[in-house]
Amino acid sequence: MKQLLYFFLFIIFSTGAFAQSRKDTPREGEGVYAFLKRNRCTGTEQYNRFLELNKGKFGKNNALKKGVAYILPDTTSKPENNQSKDKVDAKAKPDKESPQPAGAKRTYKLFGKKYEDYTIKSNKLKGTTFFLSSGHGGPDPGAMAKVDGRMLHEDEYAYDITLRLARCLMEEGATVHMIIQDAKDGIRDGRYLANSNRETCMGQVIPINQVKRLTQRSEKINSLSKQSKDKYQRAVFIHLDSRSKKQQLDVFFYHAKNSAEGKRLAKTVRDTFDDHYNTHQPNRGFTGTVSTRNLYVLDNTAPIGLFAELGNIQNTFDQRRFLVPDNRQALASWMCRGYIKDFENWKAGKK
Repeated sequence: MKQLLYFFLFIIFSTGAFAQSRKDTPREGEGVYAFLKRNRCTGTEQYNRFLELNKGKFGKNNALKKGVAYILPDTTSKPENNQSKDKVDAKAKPDKESPQPAGAKRTYKLFGKKYEDYTIKSNKLKGTTFFLSSGHGGPDPGAMAKVDGRMLHEDEYAYDITLRLARCLMEEGATVHMIIQDAKDGIRDGRYLANSNRETCMGQVIPINQVKRLTQRSEKINSLSKQSKDKYQRAVFIHLDSRSKKQQLDVFFYHAKNSAEGKRLAKTVRDTFDDHYNTHQPNRGFTGTVSTRNLYVLDNTAPIGLFAELGNIQNTFDQRRFLVPDNRQALASWMCRGYIKDFENWKAGKK
């Protein structure tokens, strides 16, 4: 009887050990996400487990090394509960009270120590609510380019510009919800922004699957939108494009098909950029465009949406727009002025 019991225990433990010791070697040019997907390990929990099991075996930014056999996580793991272990400080959440009068001092932890304290400059955007979502994040770095031996990741630059935009909007009295958040990275003044996968969707783990990622942030925006009493609500999605290195692009905008208010918003912000370029670089000209595009986040969020592509991350001239901190601030400031103008037009139309 004891021999039979030992036999079953051996089977149980050896099966568990086998499940944890699956190994595979990456193929040429294969990154972590493609490698895990090929091995049917597609959950965020399994991604994090994979990094734990193979500590010390990665190159820079968790790059896979050629010829290394990596331990694969157990594919029978329980589904993730979608909660991040690295939760954002509760004080980083937007205030639910009405914006305070001009001159009031406020603090928003997500901006980082250098910029967390700010002052309400005006109430030009009082009665507005913005939902700001920077592109990609978490397990997805988005578009990438290499400059001076350093990697540029779309999600880091889009996040920094989105934070700067949030601060500008709050300074003008708006209520702002940062949909994608990083508990550590606030507004950064460096030229090269280090990549991480800490970003969450307001505390929830960002899934690896693209459709799930877009669904998650869209549902979060819709949930917050229902709770807001403001009639003027706008969802803003900020991205960097990736095209041929030779193709220089000005900032361009998408709005949802058949959305008259979305089209007006996009044209107003576009025209604001045109005005500023005419002022600061009168001989340059501005070629940014406005058009419709069937994008999941535009089609599936309740507030009027604007999708901004801030340039080509591969192009040397466009890279100056992202690498120089003052230029990132200018992008945020000009967008903010566009939203102020759109809100003024909206109010005038309601009279």
